[in-house]
Amino acid sequence: MKQYVIDELRVEDHEKIKTYLDENLNSSVIDGIYWLPIDQNLINEIQAEHTDCQPFYFAINLESNLIAFELLVRTKNKIRCSCISYATEKQRNWLIGFADSIFDKLGIQN
Repeated sequence: MKQYVIDELRVEDHEKIKTYLDENLNSSVIDGIYWLPIDQNLINEIQAEHTDCQPFYFAINLESNLIAFELLVRTKNKIRCSCISYATEKQRNWLIGFADSIFDKLGIQN
């Protein structure tokens, strides 16, 4: 799995990030997994055509010492579909910018 991972989180940073994610994103039934909706302006042509698969998400996995941003574009509606694929360059850059903005907003030096 391709991911953008920030590791070696301190306990206090983990708690700040968890609070932020709990307040701003939907969580999964699996503890520590969050769903980040992808900006509609970033979806590719195939994803745009698959209206029954929308909306699309990135999964975020928060563990005690790291946070991993999966680079796989997912849908909650299907497990397999041609619209589920690794992020385009624009999607990847948007996700990394989102990840970095969390650290900036929370004043965490990584």
